[in-house]
Formats: sequence, structure tokens, C-alpha cells
Amino acid sequence: MSEHYEDRCERLAQYMIEESATVRQAAAHFGISKSTVHKYLTTTLRQRNRALYAAVKELLEQNKAERHFRGGEATRLKYLEQREKRMASAKET
Repeated sequence: MSEHYEDRCERLAQYMIEESATVRQAAAHFGISKSTVHKYLTTTLRQRNRALYAAVKELLEQNKAERHFRGGEATRLKYLEQREKRMASAKET
């Protein structure tokens, strides 16, 4: 395993902890896929840095427990935006 790969794994974990980021947010920030982020955090980091892995695992569990709230909020905002567009269209006519 290259040093660059291992360093990126730890930088990714630090970023997620500092920003309380989701896997999706971390993937977008680093320009890599969600599956790569997940692989780094659950496999590579576990072998390389157990203490950091434990902290990230806790964050991943928290994100997993909260994901239905984020999904519900995204849906609510989607329909709110659609409603506002319909109302704006109605005012124009």
C-alpha cells in the first residue's frame, strides 16, 4: 500500500471528524466515490490507526441513525420549493 493512499485515508478520517461530515460530503470534498470513502474508513483505517477508526466508526453510526431525518428534510424542502414555484407561476398569469 502506498504512503499516499494511507495518508489520504487518515486525512479523510480527520476531515470527517472535524466537520462531522457524512460519507457523501467527504466524498464530494475529496473528489472520490462514496464506496472508496467507506472502504478507506472501514477497512484501511481499521488496520492502520485503531484509535482514529474508533472515532470515525462512532460518527458513521451516528450518521446512520440520523439519515432518515436528513432524507425527510430534503423531501420537505423539495416539495416546498415546488410549491413556491407554482405560486410564483400563478402570480405571473
